[in-house]
Parts: sequence; C-alpha cells; structure tokens
Amino acid sequence: MTKNNHGSKLTRKILIGMFFGILLGSLINAFALDGVVETFFTGGVIEVGARIFLSSLKLLVVPMVFVSLVAGAGSLNDIKKLGRLGSKTFGLYILTTALAISIALVIAILVNPGQGFVMSAPSSFEAKPAPPLVDVIANIFPSNPFESMVRGEMLQIIVFALLFGIGLTLSGDAGKRILSIFNDLNEIIMKMVMLLIELAPYGVFCLLTKVFASQGFSAILPMAKYFFVVLIILILHATVVYGSMLKLMAGLNPITFFKKFSEVMVFAFSTSSSNATLPVTMEVSEKRLGIHNAVVSFTIPLGATINMDGTAIMQGVATVFVAQVYGIHLGMQDYVMVVLTATLASIGTAGVPGVGLVMLAMVFNQVGLPVEGIGLIIGVDRLLDMTRTAVNVTGDAVVSCIVAKSENQFDLQTYNS
Repeated sequence: MTKNNHGSKLTRKILIGMFFGILLGSLINAFALDGVVETFFTGGVIEVGARIFLSSLKLLVVPMVFVSLVAGAGSLNDIKKLGRLGSKTFGLYILTTALAISIALVIAILVNPGQGFVMSAPSSFEAKPAPPLVDVIANIFPSNPFESMVRGEMLQIIVFALLFGIGLTLSGDAGKRILSIFNDLNEIIMKMVMLLIELAPYGVFCLLTKVFASQGFSAILPMAKYFFVVLIILILHATVVYGSMLKLMAGLNPITFFKKFSEVMVFAFSTSSSNATLPVTMEVSEKRLGIHNAVVSFTIPLGATINMDGTAIMQGVATVFVAQVYGIHLGMQDYVMVVLTATLASIGTAGVPGVGLVMLAMVFNQVGLPVEGIGLIIGVDRLLDMTRTAVNVTGDAVVSCIVAKSENQFDLQTYNS
C-alpha cells in the first residue's frame, strides 16, 4: 500500500513539474523574454538541468537492456519459449502499427485537415535516404558487440544479449553461477533507476520549460487543424485501441493500467525519446504492472526500437494533409500502399536518426507526394513528437502485458494491487 501511495505521489509531482514547465516556458515565449533570462535562466540553469536529466536516463539504457535481457534469456530453461515470445511480440507490434496508420487515414479522410489551407512556400526538406533492406537485416547482427554498445545500436545489443543468455542456459552449472551475477547486477541497476525517478519532477520541469520557451503555443496556430487531428487520433489510439486490446486479449482492467503507467507516459512526453524513457518503462512494467523480467527484458527494448504507432499516426494524417494541400488525389490503392510502406518502414528504419521524417519521406515517395511538403509540418512536429513518444511507450507496455499473460509470466496480484 505504501508503495502505491509513493507511486501516486511521484506521478502527482511529475504532473506538477510538467504543468509549471509548460506555463513558464509559454510565458517566456509569449513575452519574448531574452537578455538575462535567456543567458542565465533558459540557456543556463534550465538547459543544464534538462541535459543532466536526459544524459542520466540515457546512461542507464545500454547497461540495463544488456544485463536485464541476459538475465531474462538465461532464466528461460526452454529455448523454444524464446522463439514463441519473439514471434508473438513481433506480430503484435506489426498489428498495432498497421491499425494505427489505418485509423489515422480513415479519420483524416473524413476530417480533411488540408482543406482550405493557404500554402506558404514550404521550407526545403532534404530527406536522408532509408537504408536498403539487405543492410537493415545484416546490420541487426553485430560484428563487434562492444562497438554496438558504445554506439547504442539497440537491435544489435538485443541479439548479442539473447545469444549470451541462451549460452548461459546451455552451460549448466557454469551458466547458473554467471546468471546469479547478472541477476544481482539487474537489481543494482533497478535501484539506480529508482534514484533517477525521484529526480524526475525537476527534470520534466526543465525539459518542458526549454521546449515551450523556444516553441510556444503560437507555433501551432497556422497548422491548428492538422495539429489537433493528429493529437486527437494519438489520444484515441492510446486509450481506446490499447484499452480494448488489454481487455479483450489479456482480460486486464485498462483503467488500472493507465493509473500505474501514467508517470512513464509523462516521462516519455517530456523526453521525446523512447530510448531515454526505456529504464523507467522497464522498471514500472516489472515492479508495478507485474510483468516478469524474462518478458520485460525482451519486449520493451524491442518495442522501443521497432514499435512506432505514434509515428505511423502522424504519417497517415500527414499523407492526407499534404495531398490535399497540393491538390493531389490519392486512390484506395495509394492508401493501401501507405499502410504497407509505413508498417514495414517502422522496422526497416529503426536505427536511423530523425526516424519519423525518414519514414514519412519514404511514404511520400511511394505515393508520389512532394517530399518538400514535410517542410510544412516540421514547425509543429516537435510538440507532436512528444505525444507520439508517450503513445509509443504505452504500446510497448500493452503488448508486453498481453504477451506475458499468454506465457503465464504475469503477476496478476501485482497488477491489481
């Protein structure tokens, strides 16, 4: 009971930090406060606080994913179980992404976000080329695991950790001795995560003050219809689609899930990075949602890398919006192509920087839309990116709950407590 009270107190503090960060940032932006405020406050104290908080989160990502996944894979006595776990997880991530973009396309076609938009010349956007599929598949397997860790190549780290964990399982007593060390390391890293979570309200305040001081709400006014269509679909997907999946596929109460997971969603919103939020997502999924480590250590890092429902929603609305702005008619065949391209691209471009815009450029090329149209939406994309990240991490946890429940690797008592 004390633990739950502590969790709700922390969530409340994070929400207060979030509110005051948005308020202060918006005021700084609205009154165009610069000089001393910009030099010593926004660009000084706030900038330092935001950077330290983000760096501290990222510091734990690689060790946590590697140690946790080795411990999880090493504790699975049945290797077939790992294959089953992988195929279920992968299948559900693909399903949710396809659903996300389909819903986005349908709602955008009904609402017409680009209708009557007076187009100013879009800022030029140079899309980075997406890597060839052959390279994507080959690059999943590391040639140097230490280099992969230094560069933070998530898929390569996952593959090496899985192989290491399987090696422990097959090594008898020697494997058990090393596994106990990894289990202890996992506990230590979890404690480090808990220390960081205590500082979260201040980190969230600094991050949001910084974002809204530079962006402000005025950035969304010319693109208000597009902005709010994407925002509403993101909220609907996170609540209705994920809530229904939890109820129908796992028989779990969605309200309990959202109460317990809300602090992670706020984290993701403020950091705008699934990877930076990863330590918190894993800690809350295991300790508060009741998903066993063997599942969490595999499904959450994989989801942070390939599951991009929020990005898929943005792509669906952006496709309809840009087509309407430029007066280009898209037929049913084009929309089917958008769904397929965006779903497959969410895996194929997982490791590319600025992944959302790379994927969008691929989608536009596929259906013959001008890539320069991306320049129109870049202005409001920063604020939407924060919401997209919150949706992405929620999807990771929902899929993890469903997979864990189907594999009997789920503690219902912890979930309901």
